[in-house]
Amino acid sequence: MCAPEDDELADRKGALFAVADGMGGASAGEHASKLALHTFAACYFADARENIPESLAAALSDANAKVYEEAQDNPMYHGMGTTFSSVVIHGNYGYVTQVGDSRVYLVRDGHALLQLTDDHSLVAEQVRGGYISEEDARNHALKNLITRAVGIKETVKVDQFVVRLKVGDTILICSDGLSNMLRESEIAEALALDLLQGAAHVLVGRALEQGGPDNITVGLIRVVAAPPKVRAHEGASEIALPGKGLWARIARLFS
Repeated sequence: MCAPEDDELADRKGALFAVADGMGGASAGEHASKLALHTFAACYFADARENIPESLAAALSDANAKVYEEAQDNPMYHGMGTTFSSVVIHGNYGYVTQVGDSRVYLVRDGHALLQLTDDHSLVAEQVRGGYISEEDARNHALKNLITRAVGIKETVKVDQFVVRLKVGDTILICSDGLSNMLRESEIAEALALDLLQGAAHVLVGRALEQGGPDNITVGLIRVVAAPPKVRAHEGASEIALPGKGLWARIARLFS
């Protein structure tokens, strides 16, 4: 979590939460993820633009360039890259920026767990195309083959979403070391706990119990008081959760 100490800057930019899962060997992957996170945070809060999605996209472009340049210049880090998923909380909106297969979930009282991001992976694209099922994807031999990552190419395509937040909402940012090991029902059960620290321990513990061989990173955010209402910034795809009435149930049935 990163938030500026300057109140005026915090009001303009919000609070930043992010997870990066590196690749390219143990030392290279760790270096890529740290470099991306530090560069992204510094560039985002230093950017003078008022529009949050634009500022986030520019910061991730800078992070991508930094990782890519270092991978090209240093043989020790050749081929390194990292996934990247972040959430900026600004007023009553959450702005999601994502590359790769680290995920952002939202759980709201009365609703099923909702994955806000789309995995950039070969298997996920096959699921979205209707070629294989979600169950087949869980055990697919190529499930870890991602199609986008920060630092692999000179430029990177970024997904951006925005969601209106309410009191009680819980957001989970996690690496695939968690999402590959636990079903959504297990994740939702843990996120229903009162204490976020306890929920994080449960999530990581269950992933380890199921033999999680990969990095397991978990970040949790909960809205505990009514956030100040602000205007949503343009540039990100808005995600609207369905309501709980009859028409909402009918809409879900036909979606």
